[in-house]
Amino acid sequence: MAREPANHREGWTDKDVQQLEKLADGNTPTRLIAQRLGRSTGAVYQKASEEGISLKPTNQSPYGPRRKR
Repeated sequence: MAREPANHREGWTDKDVQQLEKLADGNTPTRLIAQRLGRSTGAVYQKASEEGISLKPTNQSPYGPRRKR
């Protein structure tokens, strides 16, 4: 069975939400955000959705990778 994250079943503090925003703005992968906050990836996705924080990377093309000719 998988280990529970450090903050399992703990409430989100304002500091946690600020750190989530900062990491998301820096294009940090969601799994790494979850690890740094001591939360599961599902909890990070859910809180980001509640707070209106986008976890989509801003440095990628919405049309997929370009092919070399």
